Amino acid sequence: IICDVHGDWRAVTRLYGSPVRRLLDPFADRLARVGLGRADGVRTVSGYTTRIGRAAGREPTAVFPAYMDLRPFLDPPLVPLPERPAVLFVGVLEPYKAIDVLAQAWRRVAAERPGAELHVVGTGSRDSLVGQLVADLPAQVRWTRSLDTAGVARALDGALFLVLPSRSEGMGRVVVEALCRGRPVLGSDVGGIPDVVTDGENGVLVAPGDVDALANALAALLDDPARLDRLAANARPSAEPWLATPEQFALRMRELVEAVRL
Repeated sequence: IICDVHGDWRAVTRLYGSPVRRLLDPFADRLARVGLGRADGVRTVSGYTTRIGRAAGREPTAVFPAYMDLRPFLDPPLVPLPERPAVLFVGVLEPYKAIDVLAQAWRRVAAERPGAELHVVGTGSRDSLVGQLVADLPAQVRWTRSLDTAGVARALDGALFLVLPSRSEGMGRVVVEALCRGRPVLGSDVGGIPDVVTDGENGVLVAPGDVDALANALAALLDDPARLDRLAANARPSAEPWLATPEQFALRMRELVEAVRL
């Protein structure tokens, strides 16, 4: 049995769905540690997941990201940043994605930038927050509940940058997708996001849960086209370490299985 660690297992009861799930914290934490300890091998997907695995007493057998079919984000030619000041969020609308923090920050930013637009893609238990945001700012918030992969790529092309203000994140596949489309990322300095986003090079990192910091960073990027151009120029090359063909991934998995069998 090989245990894959894709994120912080503690977030499942703390940052998903109803607060009542917190009652399961001690049981879920214990079960995760038992499972991790009894596995024959452990694979982590980032530096962050490696650290939390080690903190739980398990050294990873291998470290490499999950396979991502990024062809829809790599194959189409890159397009220039749009002229319209548009920002994109893609993710489930759950507490761990901090859509509440983004909603508060966007209200502040939108008040002084009437032409700016936030495009939210996703659904979840915090739908009402986005619904209210659309009702209050119909000209500055667009909500798409679901998009296929090609649709996400087109949404990225229509945005200046991706915003991901998560409270917890194992790595963030959408971060790699954004970089592949040449889009910088404004993300939280938490979990595996800093493994992919380097502040000042291919994006901007802010403290998680800090409405002021997020609002200031949103405003600063929207108001500085030259800075966005510099970040965007570094975005696509910075995705290279996270790319793998199916054959390369299969070889890594085979080596992992063989290492566990020995």
